[in-house]
Amino acid sequence: MTAAALILSLLLSFSGFAALALSLDRHHRAAYRISVPDRRVASLRMAGWCGLALSFAAAIAAAGWNFGPVQWIGSLTGSALFVVAFIAYRPTWLRNAALAALPLAAAAAPLALLR
Repeated sequence: MTAAALILSLLLSFSGFAALALSLDRHHRAAYRISVPDRRVASLRMAGWCGLALSFAAAIAAAGWNFGPVQWIGSLTGSALFVVAFIAYRPTWLRNAALAALPLAAAAAPLALLR
């Protein structure tokens, strides 16, 4: 396990959890000051679950089946804490932080997945 692999998994799971949080009306209202449109709920949920699945795949690809799931659970914990902190203190920043995490994850992917 490298630091780049952990960062990659953390960034992907952060974006996934942020999308799942924004699919809920309460958190969407806090971030955007409007109710979540019904047609956006499904796309946010799909993006969230895909982000978590990509995070799992990155952890397995970087660390293998022996330590990959352990790394993934750790990154889920850390990213969930970040999402909760953003929702509690700066809900309007959550969308921008989640979108900024995606290019950072793309930059970390070659470092994490090349051995």
